[in-house]
Amino acid sequence: MLRLLTLVTLFAIAAACTQAPAATIDKPVGDGADWERFGRTYSETHFSSLSEVNAGNVRRLGLAWFQDLPVGPSVGVSQPLAIDGVLYFAVGYSVIYAMDAASGRLLWQYDPDVFARAGYKLRAGWGVRGIAYSSGKVFTATLDGRLIAIDASNGKPVWSAMTVEPNDSRYITGQPYVMNGKVVIGHGGADYAAVRGYVTAYDENTGKQLWRFYTVPGNPAEGFENEAMAMAAKTWTGEWWKFGGGGTVWNAMAFDAESNRLYIGTGNGSPWNRKIRSPGGGDNLFLCSIVALDAGTGEYLWHYQINPGESWDFNASMDLELTDLTIEGKPRPVILTAPKNGFFYVIDRRDGRLVSAKPFARTNWAERIDLTTGRPVEIASARYDGAPAIVFPSAYGAHGVEAMSFNPMTGLVYLPARNLGAVYADPPDLRSWTHAPGMVINSGVGAAPASMVPPPSEGWLAAWDPVAQHEVWRVALKHTHNGGTLTTAGNLVVQGQATGELSVYSADTGKRLWSFDAQNGIMAAPITYLAHGRQYITLLVGWRAANDSGDGLLWDYATQKRRVLTFALDKNTALPAAQRIDRPILDDAEFTVDSAKAAIGAQAYYGDCFVCHGEQLRAGGAAPDLRKSPVPLELNALTAVVRDGALRGRGMPAHEQLTMLQIEGLQHFIRMTARQDLQSGAH
Repeated sequence: MLRLLTLVTLFAIAAACTQAPAATIDKPVGDGADWERFGRTYSETHFSSLSEVNAGNVRRLGLAWFQDLPVGPSVGVSQPLAIDGVLYFAVGYSVIYAMDAASGRLLWQYDPDVFARAGYKLRAGWGVRGIAYSSGKVFTATLDGRLIAIDASNGKPVWSAMTVEPNDSRYITGQPYVMNGKVVIGHGGADYAAVRGYVTAYDENTGKQLWRFYTVPGNPAEGFENEAMAMAAKTWTGEWWKFGGGGTVWNAMAFDAESNRLYIGTGNGSPWNRKIRSPGGGDNLFLCSIVALDAGTGEYLWHYQINPGESWDFNASMDLELTDLTIEGKPRPVILTAPKNGFFYVIDRRDGRLVSAKPFARTNWAERIDLTTGRPVEIASARYDGAPAIVFPSAYGAHGVEAMSFNPMTGLVYLPARNLGAVYADPPDLRSWTHAPGMVINSGVGAAPASMVPPPSEGWLAAWDPVAQHEVWRVALKHTHNGGTLTTAGNLVVQGQATGELSVYSADTGKRLWSFDAQNGIMAAPITYLAHGRQYITLLVGWRAANDSGDGLLWDYATQKRRVLTFALDKNTALPAAQRIDRPILDDAEFTVDSAKAAIGAQAYYGDCFVCHGEQLRAGGAAPDLRKSPVPLELNALTAVVRDGALRGRGMPAHEQLTMLQIEGLQHFIRMTARQDLQSGAH
């Protein structure tokens, strides 16, 4: 039966706006001059009502200015904001820049000194993905868990609040969310440790905590915070609280001002594998769910669970975009979302009822989503019970954090999509499994058999009709992982690619109208805004990957150019000539590899290092390529960096838990792998 509950009376459907082919026009904030939110408006659709740059004149678009950014982790994954002619953005670990949006002149810079504070949480590896703005303040959050308000006029901190508990494994990479005088923040960490998810609201002027909502239930012996947690606990089995539970809110939120509701998207379980955290089965609420909260009090209103009892890291943390669609001749207020699991969902935002769901990418874990119950009709083998299984999508998802956009004038969603499968298997110690210490991935999923290899992956840009639930057009892309999208009233879709190409397409047909060589891979979504009466388009450029399906081999951490690029009509600034530097793999002919020590090093590497440095050391931009680094050539240097944190200020965390035997093993594993690649001619 239906798995959603509601504690509120349905509110009346708002009067319909001017009709587009399949949707009502999104209600813009102001005249579109500013880009004040992650998705520009409360609707979070990444749509701009500006049309000075349009399909008829976009060929005149050129680079207005650029600014090089420092070498560092995750510099290019964040999306800017633009308010009153000032551009604000974060790079790496929440270092905030304010620039004149028309000229690129630096106005101020704020560094929250994360490297000195985050400690072992630096091992999570990710930088910040966005910031927020409200009432003259810029808000950012940090890997160590702080939420900080900054005076937008001068870059001085106004207040700071610690949002996580001392010595826990929660960290923050997502953007804060502002609404009605409150700033809301979640966190990550469920992939690494026994973490219980929550979101917290703070007063935007003082930093005082106003409310907190937990997303999964805690230990019943300690009592439940509210009726929602008591209800959710009935869907768990075993001693789930000892594993944390998960359900972290690390990305997607949206606010419905009419109903004063905050919608949050929750993450995967801790660990992913339900057989460990909830051995008797159960839906495990509110994992992988969209949850509606009263924005004033944080009280639970309703939920829709994307993946009951999830076991694949199919979280529901991707874009939640709000609009009104005309369905069966009637306007309907809905949430649009394309989560990792490969189905595109349209959900009534009044009560959480499923309107429709269809696959937009390859899915073999479920036949369909039952519209009566709202539940997936699963394919039993996908739960890898007793035998490994190749599952589509993988944990990277058919759609990830790269923003999709919705254009109410065409009625289409522009979705960065991919087909990418993975092998799922139970670990050999299923019954005795425990979290490994030290901020390492703790998925609860076992190693894949060598004989099971997923087929090649692919990526594309899809124009998706959310009413008819089908693809209208598609642009095939060269690589699997590509950037987020922006769409405008000028009939444009703007997206960057892994190849470094920034492309503009016709929103209605998908025809490529313009392109630019950004000289680096693009992950973040562009924004557009007015400065001094002129329309600009800005995005951050930088590649952060760890050898994902070959994409990570495109851009080297040490040599790639990280930049902010800004475009306008009739501008012709040129980037310096691209200089791709292919650094050689290093070796020491006098070094003798000990295979036993290399085996110890391989185990340490795949426990602590590969998330950033890549499979078989082939880093793809997230961290230095260790085959090409001089540090591992000398054991004392490797020890200083890996164990003692000599390069902590450049983003390399200390791994003080590693023994000298393991560090020496790392040296042998690195030398062995580098030598093998030299012999095979690999790069």
